[in-house]
Amino acid sequence: MMHSEQDSHPAAAPEAAVPAPRDWAWTRLETPIGPLLLAATRKGLVRVVFHADERTSRRELTRLEQFFGGAPLAALPHLATAAAELTAYFAGELRSFTVPLDWSLSAGFPARVLGALATGVPYGAVVGYQDLADRVGEPGAARAVGAAMGSNPLPVVVPCHRVVASDGGIGGFGGGLETKRLLLALEGVLPAPLF
Repeated sequence: MMHSEQDSHPAAAPEAAVPAPRDWAWTRLETPIGPLLLAATRKGLVRVVFHADERTSRRELTRLEQFFGGAPLAALPHLATAAAELTAYFAGELRSFTVPLDWSLSAGFPARVLGALATGVPYGAVVGYQDLADRVGEPGAARAVGAAMGSNPLPVVVPCHRVVASDGGIGGFGGGLETKRLLLALEGVLPAPLF
């Protein structure tokens, strides 16, 4: 029996589906801890970046353009809400954020941990890495909780600054320890800096 040439070659793999571009917008917000880059989609706030100088902002905006498949829009409603709420938070007038969150930059275990943090550790409270691991049903994952905090795409709003070491230290922080101290002082967990 003869085989055609078509039968002798494996079938070509289907092309991976390219996600449709998503609408997004960004702004930079001046705060007592330095400039923050905020990005939002139609679904909610998607990204908060510390120390958002020109270089850091350019790098992050390039990443977001690639992730969302296109250039940003001028504005979106959730972006304005996030900026207003963060301004009120830093003024000591807001203790709980209501802006919707877009979790598309987080998945798996980190997303579970960050979700538990966002809903279960209120303003002015702290939690240990181990306690947070216990809360998500992973008692052996305290170190993985630390890694999840480092991958937090929404710091301040999802308060990874409220996660501290079990030895009484403040632990690490992607925004820098001075930023973490300032946020904890703002919330009354630590004394305010003298100068």
